[in-house]
Amino acid sequence: MIINSLKQMEKIVSKYKELHWVGWDVVERKRSDLGRTSPNGIRVKDTWYMQKTFNLDRRGWDIPNKYGE
Repeated sequence: MIINSLKQMEKIVSKYKELHWVGWDVVERKRSDLGRTSPNGIRVKDTWYMQKTFNLDRRGWDIPNKYGE
């Protein structure tokens, strides 16, 4: 699903606790011990997560349909 409005994307990010802003990109973090050995793993406050980044491009943000309003 393509989101091309900043206002709409801000609303989606505020609605879902696993979504966060990193600059202009949106990051999805899910708690998982698999993050220890995964290239997509990240450690935040002594907890491991799997992280996926949705980069802003010319069309907007391409995010999964499950985050639809």
